[in-house]
Amino acid sequence: MNRSTDIDLPADGSGSLRPGGAGNVDPSIEFTPDTGHPAGAASLLRTTTAIRQRAGALLARARRGESQWFRIGSDDALEDAARTVAEVTRERYPWDTIPYHSRWRHFEAGGVDRRLQLDALLGKGLDARQRARAHIDLTLVSVLLDAGAGPTWHYTEPATGLRFTRSEGLGVACFHAFTSGLFSSDPNHPLQADAAGLRGLVTERLGDAFQVSEVNPLVGLAGRAVLLRRLGEAMSEQPETFGDDGRPAGLFDALVAPLGAASPPTAEITAHQILSLLLDTLSHIWPSANAIDSLAADGSDNVGGSGDPAFALGDCWRHSAVAGPGLTNGWMPFHKLSQWLTYSLLEPFEWAGVKVRHLDALTALPEYRNGGLLIDSGVIVPREAAFLTRRWKASDEFIVEWRALTVALLDEIAPRVRKVLDRTEEELPLACVLEGGTWAAGRVLAQRLRNGAPPLQIESDGTVF
Repeated sequence: MNRSTDIDLPADGSGSLRPGGAGNVDPSIEFTPDTGHPAGAASLLRTTTAIRQRAGALLARARRGESQWFRIGSDDALEDAARTVAEVTRERYPWDTIPYHSRWRHFEAGGVDRRLQLDALLGKGLDARQRARAHIDLTLVSVLLDAGAGPTWHYTEPATGLRFTRSEGLGVACFHAFTSGLFSSDPNHPLQADAAGLRGLVTERLGDAFQVSEVNPLVGLAGRAVLLRRLGEAMSEQPETFGDDGRPAGLFDALVAPLGAASPPTAEITAHQILSLLLDTLSHIWPSANAIDSLAADGSDNVGGSGDPAFALGDCWRHSAVAGPGLTNGWMPFHKLSQWLTYSLLEPFEWAGVKVRHLDALTALPEYRNGGLLIDSGVIVPREAAFLTRRWKASDEFIVEWRALTVALLDEIAPRVRKVLDRTEEELPLACVLEGGTWAAGRVLAQRLRNGAPPLQIESDGTVF
């Protein structure tokens, strides 16, 4: 679908076009993509408007008592959850400024300013764009490695002796893997990630960097390595976005250069433009075989893998109660890691002087902690207790619906949190509510109830959860 970029974006930034050419247009702007064609259907399913509309419909259905999987708790439960989030936020950030929910928070684990360490390694002669390129390389690779680590894995930082687990451990381990040059093919330029370096990444080397052993297993290690190799392949195939050397940093130039800005401080983009570029270029790297090929308009399960990246859906799953036009019928999109990556890229763009607007076009992230918060606080109630002890797959309708309810309900919790904290939406966007916030509160309740384990058991390949 080719459209000029001179179309007006909606005020909330939920629709976007890739600068300089064909792009992903939110259906609420001016027209609806041809959802009878796989590319048009994929285009619609790559918008956060589609995520919110479909998640909202599943929430309304559950509230009517029509869900076979869940009941929705009372307004009191929702208010209690919001108060819990507000309390955790006050404890974690007693000062006024609450940062974005971002991978960069994990790089600060243990009170160590690792961004400062990276900038020192980069040297003093680099301008803001050059530093942004290194920051973006680190961010993208690190986010792709940030899925559930499992209950026993840990990482001990050699320089400090600090021991980290879960997301913080993954973040710190990835930081040191990056600064050691693990993701670069050029020994003279170790502080980068490039296509050749990622394509050649051996699982054992990644495991060594993450201190994996028989007594220190990391869930989904092989899947993480495969994902990075696929990233390398995807970037090498798209030099128009990622450059001849295939670096994640190409995202910066692809988004900012077409604006014709003389310098980054004059540039403005939207959060959804970052997300759209990620989805347009990288949706086919995900191991899940979810793709639109020849799905019937009635939603029958003729799911194919045409191999065309334009049809790849990634974190988008079937649900029998989700309605939509054409080939989008029956699909519930999330794009969790892509949105987590978008949140994590906000600061590298802003540090380089680029203003990123309409942050709340992004949705909440439907994963263990945010979704666990809602189960543990009684907002989402499984219809059978046995559902909490069964082992699920990411594709199971129970999990798809839980994730959708998480997205919709956190949109309802966010304004309640702002009310308790006496903050405006501008002062406390969803990106900060999540950080303050919902993710941390989910972890607090999980620690209190199950020694940190999430309320649901889900088989993970290291790329969804």
